[in-house]
Amino acid sequence: MKLLPNHRAHDAQHLIRRWRVLARETGCRTRVLCGLDDVAVIAIESAAAQKGAPAVYLSSGVHGDEAAAAWGLLLWGEKHWRKLAQGSFLIAPCLNPIGLMLNTRADHRGIDINRRFHDAEDVICGPWQRWITGKAMRFGLCLHEDYDAQGIYLYELNHARETAGHEIIGRCASVIAPDPRTAIDGQRARGGVIRRRTLPTHLPGMPEAIELHQRDCPLTLTFETPSEFDLDTRVRAQVKFIESAMEVLGA
Repeated sequence: MKLLPNHRAHDAQHLIRRWRVLARETGCRTRVLCGLDDVAVIAIESAAAQKGAPAVYLSSGVHGDEAAAAWGLLLWGEKHWRKLAQGSFLIAPCLNPIGLMLNTRADHRGIDINRRFHDAEDVICGPWQRWITGKAMRFGLCLHEDYDAQGIYLYELNHARETAGHEIIGRCASVIAPDPRTAIDGQRARGGVIRRRTLPTHLPGMPEAIELHQRDCPLTLTFETPSEFDLDTRVRAQVKFIESAMEVLGA
């Protein structure tokens, strides 16, 4: 599917409608976490996740100017609908739909919600907390983009001693090469992988991936595509990342 000629990269309502259709077709449940100016923030739970099976958590659309992440997640779901129907998944398809519509990093209030996931009173992150609380997770994939990126890269938070990121990034290199920098966002990087062994203390609030980690998700991977590259290539890289992570991590 070519996205760019259709001019729908920031059509959040269309994205959400397709997720609702996909959920019905695969026996998943759609939950409305909150409504923002008649635009719903939804969550998808597969049948197995509803029964309590440890789930793979996937999210996108935290930043509205990172459209390829949201579309990559949808296209992965539509491509792998049998896996979605049979496996255990918790999916937040677009946590900042108005930001997507406005093509802005911030949400409808001008707030970066990726520093608000600790806040139980936040209009978006509070309902997200209530949804995710008590749910067992195998690992989490948080999909993003970075306008400074020179290639794909990921942040890894992992309870295990062995890293999973290098093999996953290697499988994605056929679509977009890994970011060659040895320091990204002030963090040491190697081959497009930033492996965090301690949680950062300098941030003004809690990002989604770290909040998941605090809630006993044993592995979180935050994937970044370079948003200055063309949209279709970035979307393909996002799909390839999810596929590769599933293969390497055995989901």
